[in-house]
Amino acid sequence: MRWKAAAAAVVPLLFWTVQSLAQPAGLDAFLRPAAVPFPASAPYNREIATLGKMLFFDPRLSGGQNISCSSCHNPSFGWESPVPQTIGAANTPVRRHAPTILNAAWITPLFWDGRAGSLEEQAIGPITAPDEMNARFDDIAIRLSAVKEYKIWFERLFPGRGIRKETILTALATYERTIVSGVARFDRWVNGDGTAVPEAAKRGFALFTGRANCVSCHSGWMFTDNQLHDIGLLTSDPGAGGLAAQDPAMLYRFKTPGLRNIAMRAPYMHDGSLLSLPEVIRHYARGGSAKGARQADIEGFTVSEQEISDLIAFLETLTDNETNVPTPILPAN
Repeated sequence: MRWKAAAAAVVPLLFWTVQSLAQPAGLDAFLRPAAVPFPASAPYNREIATLGKMLFFDPRLSGGQNISCSSCHNPSFGWESPVPQTIGAANTPVRRHAPTILNAAWITPLFWDGRAGSLEEQAIGPITAPDEMNARFDDIAIRLSAVKEYKIWFERLFPGRGIRKETILTALATYERTIVSGVARFDRWVNGDGTAVPEAAKRGFALFTGRANCVSCHSGWMFTDNQLHDIGLLTSDPGAGGLAAQDPAMLYRFKTPGLRNIAMRAPYMHDGSLLSLPEVIRHYARGGSAKGARQADIEGFTVSEQEISDLIAFLETLTDNETNVPTPILPAN
């Protein structure tokens, strides 16, 4: 492994980049990128990312000062939550299952319904939503300004601007773009180590990219096409069809999640209705649960119990075992 130089708009991360002549054929599309993309308007800054991490874990960003961003996006559970709907700051369940923010720098659009185009825009939603963090940025700025360390760091990193909605969002988004899945066994296999994954996982990958055709939506190194699809779930949630434009063609369409660390991220789907990976595979194999009610974007496929086990063996190779996210020490009032 080595550090790779990055352009001004990206930050280098420690990735598995050594290529091998023994690399399995046809896997170039699954190679990890060498650096994280950052927008020109918010280039990577280590200190701003550190500040953003503190804010991400700080309950002072919620109206009741009782939950933080990490309450729903927990690094121990693949940056999701282990329950279908978490409880928000107002002690009420949120509308949807918390989507992962793992590899968020590459995710666009954001939210299950794709309503946000950037991480800065996305962060506004959960912070201000009454059923989530239930806060106002004016109140957050007042609370943070009362903390000496925050006041010093905001003035240093955002001279002349200090603590305000825009700088809070910049810090949060900068940190979130650094949340990247680590090297997994699958990556070592892609880079030529034939012993990195078991034979069952190789069979599962062949099924994933072949007869099951999971790769038609779960493609690339993150295993997502970043598109919105109707996958045949029985739900009253209109998905992207419920946005202001209310395009009927977008009804019941939800964002394709990436599959990195997917084994850590149960329950699954926008509503957390499928509790395990075998349930998810069986849902896709039968062509969805809403057959007859509407035309979903998926087609069923035949699958045996052994093949389900093989698919899960492959998905488990996408789990990285190298990432440790220590909780930051937050400044006192």
